[in-house]
Amino acid sequence: MSAGPWKDDWFAHARPARRKLWRGVEAQHRVATMRLVDSSAEQELLEQLLEASKPPLPPDSQGLHYLISTPFRYSSPYPSRYRPANEPGVWYGAEQPETVAAELAYWRWKFLIESDGLRDAQLVTEHTFFQAQFRGVELDLTAPPWATLRELLRDGNDYSACHRLAREVRARSAPAIDALHYESARRAGGMCQAVLVPRALSLPAMHPQQTWVCKTTRALVMFRHDGQALEFPFG
Repeated sequence: MSAGPWKDDWFAHARPARRKLWRGVEAQHRVATMRLVDSSAEQELLEQLLEASKPPLPPDSQGLHYLISTPFRYSSPYPSRYRPANEPGVWYGAEQPETVAAELAYWRWKFLIESDGLRDAQLVTEHTFFQAQFRGVELDLTAPPWATLRELLRDGNDYSACHRLAREVRARSAPAIDALHYESARRAGGMCQAVLVPRALSLPAMHPQQTWVCKTTRALVMFRHDGQALEFPFG
């Protein structure tokens, strides 16, 4: 029996799909390590030491580009929409860079207001948006019959239904589902993908990239890229 307000036969709607997905990562880690060293050799050694201190890659992530494998490498005590706390990683992407910015804006703002001493600060960060390819079996939560649960699965604060769904998807072998296709809670109409299986993703050698600068305050998060400006107000 299903663990949520859906029916067992709804999972039979999973279908093979191909999608191009954007994801954003903070682009300042090499700048941070460069401040600590005096030569390229020292920086390379420091990067190797940092790599050795990380958790080992899961077997199904071995050999993949780090932009693909990194989200599967770590568990976190903090939950995300389709990843309960301390459970296996999920790779999140979106069909449009603007949706990536909306999702990142929320998490940057949340980090600011929940950090002692930062609530009245201004944080400026640089992010690389890159495009990967998904090919696998997806469950489209924006299509019938799942679309009837739109408000529940887009709740901005309560992820409990999403967590129940993710656990049930992982536990099912028929059909085996690689990803969940869903609507962003931070940008209405923005389509996102929660990829559960690393091998469903690939990163072409000539994948598109964009550089975005983000400014975060307690009232507003701004993103800028090549003259394009996005603003996300918060309460």
